[in-house]
Amino acid sequence: MKTSSYATVYAFLTANGFEDAEILAEFEKEINRKAEAKQAKDTLYAEAKEIVLTAMDAPATITEIYDAVESELPEGFTKGMMQYAITRLWKDEIEKIEGRVNTYTRKG
Repeated sequence: MKTSSYATVYAFLTANGFEDAEILAEFEKEINRKAEAKQAKDTLYAEAKEIVLTAMDAPATITEIYDAVESELPEGFTKGMMQYAITRLWKDEIEKIEGRVNTYTRKG
């Protein structure tokens, strides 16, 4: 079931006087589950950002950058997450140098 479906059923139940706290708590848990996971992932990206950007003084490939900072990154922050961040989330702060293999460096 989608989060919006849980929220709709929860709203209907509470609006109609449903009072089973255990069942309502389960609905609340499902409604908030994705938000908690997103917050955890956002925290990982925020913690990794300065570490990754600091290492990007010279043009390097994603693999080279990851190898340089892997031991400093927060637990659970993968190479794929770093590539996503460099190419999408932090792209305004990074210069992409196209070539046979793309390299990246910090702007400025």
